[in-house]
Amino acid sequence: MEISRRLGILVFFGVPAIIGGGIVYALLGSLTAMWAYEIMLVVLAGAFVSR
Repeated sequence: MEISRRLGILVFFGVPAIIGGGIVYALLGSLTAMWAYEIMLVVLAGAFVSR
């Protein structure tokens, strides 16, 4: 996979990490839930990038 495609995938997952992390924290009021969401996104992004 080309480096530009890998960077594009990471940017694609970076936006939901920033916006979604704030939404999860606002809805649940818990940093633990926010970090769980962030870790889930990192694992998913890593799976896409490693292909």
